[in-house]
Amino acid sequence: MNAPRVQLLLTGNELMTGDIVDSNSAMIAEQLKELGLEITRKVTIADNLTLLTNEINQLAEQADILIINGGLGPTVDDLTAQALADAMQIELTEHVKALAHLTAWCQKRGASLNKPNLKQTILPQGCDIIPNRQGSAVGIKVRHLQCDIYCTPGVPHELKTMLNEQIKADITKKIPATLFTDVTRLQVFGLGESSVQKMLDEQLPDWPKDIELGFRAGMPLLEVKLTTNNHQAYQHKALWQQKLSQVLGDHIIAQIDAKPQSLAKHVLNQLIDKGLTITIAESCTGGLIASMLTREAGASQAFAAGFVTYSNAMKTKLLTVPASLIQTHGAVSEATVIAMAKGALSQSGADFVIAVSGVAGPDGGSKEKPIGTVWLAWGTINNLKTVCLLMPLTRSLFQQYVASIGLDLIRRELINSTQTPQYVIDKEYN
Repeated sequence: MNAPRVQLLLTGNELMTGDIVDSNSAMIAEQLKELGLEITRKVTIADNLTLLTNEINQLAEQADILIINGGLGPTVDDLTAQALADAMQIELTEHVKALAHLTAWCQKRGASLNKPNLKQTILPQGCDIIPNRQGSAVGIKVRHLQCDIYCTPGVPHELKTMLNEQIKADITKKIPATLFTDVTRLQVFGLGESSVQKMLDEQLPDWPKDIELGFRAGMPLLEVKLTTNNHQAYQHKALWQQKLSQVLGDHIIAQIDAKPQSLAKHVLNQLIDKGLTITIAESCTGGLIASMLTREAGASQAFAAGFVTYSNAMKTKLLTVPASLIQTHGAVSEATVIAMAKGALSQSGADFVIAVSGVAGPDGGSKEKPIGTVWLAWGTINNLKTVCLLMPLTRSLFQQYVASIGLDLIRRELINSTQTPQYVIDKEYN
């Protein structure tokens, strides 16, 4: 048996005008690909009842599964329920379960039911609902022209929850047992897609065709996916994953088993497991490293204080960096970040430290220290390490990347890594 044919219908004037960028279809495609399914057709339609009705019928005739995204809200331009009823030539009626959901949703927020909201309970007669624990609008599930139709909200986090908690499980039941898909996802830091591909081409030129490699670029982590679509390929995937791990080394942060964790979370987990603490001394990143840490629940177990010493005077006042040292070597120097690191350790009593000072731009560079120059110090009071990198990026990207590198260097220290990161090899500045 073949895999079910999946098609996608998106609705909304804001999608057609460009007021909203479509990210939902990419989310849906990614989720379905993990089931071994691909979207064969995607159509975007404005909020027009006739167009929507006709398109629902055309897509349903050609698909086994149709996912409709958007148009379930309370306003007059939310037309999905009406279009679906017209396509099926059935009446709209108040749905008891949808009303119960909306009533509970309003009560939880201390809001009263009003006429626009009640529109979300008027659904095609006899349809099933898809629960939405994050929003007011339930999803709709019907079967029409031998096609299973799932209507989903346009709000991205509501859509994602509905996919993960309801729709994927339902679709999985429709996939023949002979079809098999397994996906392994790895978090990687410090290597881009092209770098990973180049390393694999050079070191693993015989990579098997039945183990599909995929990449999802992000900031700061890259996701590398290994996908197999049959049992035979799955049998030797572990061997090739091991070979991949040997090539990428400690650039691999972790294998993603469930919800991906941030780089900061990985560092905090290591610190907490070892009963250790960390402090931060920041200049050019302006507190971003500390913010990345404290964004994570439980950060207080390993992080008590950070220091944003943006001016030279504050480096001296808060971190006891000698003014004469800054005058001699400059704020962006090895001597200064070492002094910042020691000062932060002394003031906080922490076990580990990250200290950074650099030229974020777009102004302030010189021939000796061009824009993008940054010194980092990391480690413990008895084992401080330093590196100078040159990363001529935009100010925002520079700060994000420097902050992430600082966390990664500590992560490597905590796992006793002896491998030199590729970002040091490529960007070290002498």
